[in-house]
This record gives sequence, structure tokens and C-alpha cells, in this order.
Amino acid sequence: MTSQASALSIGTAVSTTVRYAGIGDEAGPALADQIGAIARLGWRSIELRTSGGMAMADLGDRAFGRLADAIAAAGLDVVCVDSRIGGWSRSVTSPFEDDSGELAVLARRCARLGARYIRIMSYPNDGLDDAEWGRRALGRLRSLARQAQQHAVVLLHENCSGWAATSAERMLELAGHAGPSVALLFDTGNGVPYGYDSYALLAQIIHHVAHVHVKDATGGPGRTVYTMPGEGDARVADCLRALVRHGYPGSWSIEPHLAARPHEQGLGEGGDLETFVAYGHRLERLVREEVLTQGPAVA
Repeated sequence: MTSQASALSIGTAVSTTVRYAGIGDEAGPALADQIGAIARLGWRSIELRTSGGMAMADLGDRAFGRLADAIAAAGLDVVCVDSRIGGWSRSVTSPFEDDSGELAVLARRCARLGARYIRIMSYPNDGLDDAEWGRRALGRLRSLARQAQQHAVVLLHENCSGWAATSAERMLELAGHAGPSVALLFDTGNGVPYGYDSYALLAQIIHHVAHVHVKDATGGPGRTVYTMPGEGDARVADCLRALVRHGYPGSWSIEPHLAARPHEQGLGEGGDLETFVAYGHRLERLVREEVLTQGPAVA
């Protein structure tokens, strides 16, 4: 099962098409390793976060042009570009210009890459009371959503860091009130380090999920150990089955966190090609043996 897209059937009544992808820098900082890892898996979709240790928005124009040319030459689709907007290093009191400026750069670069989605988060708190934290975070996100709509890109909020990531209700509030240029990114493994049941969360937000990261882990907050998919406590197979039943049409993008952990090492550091490839093959096996009840037909 090594094609980019397969028609997946579960039960007897539901069929959907899902693409395998991966966050490239989990295979290594160098773009050549990122492209090579996707090629070895036989996949045709990549998610971009960094190249050469630099965030996508920080690459110079010439460096970005070379990146875009290399991805096009490899025949890869870019399913998402991961930004730092609203992320761990930018609290709700940090300069908003950092985020609006990054979005302006990434929107132009998404047009060159043929990408539609930009991953964001929703701002860690910085000592504010809960109501003020929410007011400021939502205000920033609505402004970013208007900017995104002008550039025909969609912001994907990940269930990771920030105000909206603390509950399904807040994720739904964001998805419902920030406008059509905001949807949800569901990461199967984030519940373990943040202390909630990912599968239970998915059941509440599934109608708004436009993109998926595949991670798995054991332990809990402050003692998380990342694992191969299906070997941890994140109920990865259950989550993927639910998505298939729902008719989810997007990508399953691997983010192993076995060799690269941006929270701890810094953005653009770590990564291992062999681990990444092994992780991709393990996901394919999990899908084949535990997610599907009927064999896939190549789309």
C-alpha cells in the first residue's frame, strides 16, 4: 500500500480517499532528505515546516525558489505549510505583527507551491485571566482569518498549543466564528502530552477536521514517550477508523516525533530518514490490518 491515494473502505457502506503525507523535516533538516524519504515510501505528498533548519517564512527568496523548484521536480504535492503563528514561542501578548507578517509571506509562498493550508495555533497565555486570554486570542485569529481569505488560503488550527486547544468547545467556537478561512487540524497524539483523550475530542470536532497529523505516545504530561503508530495510548487506529467512517477526504500526515521534537530541540533540529520511513511503513500496516475491513483499491 504505497500509493499517494487509496480508496479506503470500512464496513460495507462508507468509502473515502485519503492521502499519505509527512512533515518533511521529521526525516531530516535537508530538503533532499525530506524529498527522499517521501519518495522511498512511494508517497507523493509532503508537509513543509522547515528546510535547512529555517522556517518556511524565513527562507530568502532565492532559497525558497530552489525549494519550490525541487518539490515540483520531484512531483510532490504540498498538503500543508506549518507556521509559527500563535505557537509555543508567541504568546497572546507577543507582537501581532510577527504573525500577520508571517502569514503574508506564507500566503504568497503557498500560491507558488500550489498549497492551500497553513497550520496555526491559538496563542499560549501570558498571565492574563481566562476571559481576557480568550478575547485577545479570538481577536487575533479573526484578523488572521480575514487576511487569509484575501489570499485564498485556509488556516488550520491544531489541537496543540493555545487558547482554543484547551477544549473541544473552544475549537468549535473558533471554527464557527472565525470565518470560512479557518478549519481544524486534528493530531492523533497530542492528547497524551496535554492530558486528554484524543478519540473523545475527535468525536466532538470531526465535522470541522480538514487535515490530520498521525502521532502516538505513552505516558502523559511531562512524561511523554513517543512511539510508532498503534503502539501507544492515543488510539490511533480508532481515530483513523472514525475519520474513514465520517468520509474524511484529506491527508494523513505523519509527525513521528521520534527523532525530531521541536518543543524540546528547537525548530528545524533533529530528524532521521530511516526512522521516518519505518514510521510510514508502520502506519500503512496499521491501516491495512486494523483500520480497514476491506482491502483498498488504488484511486
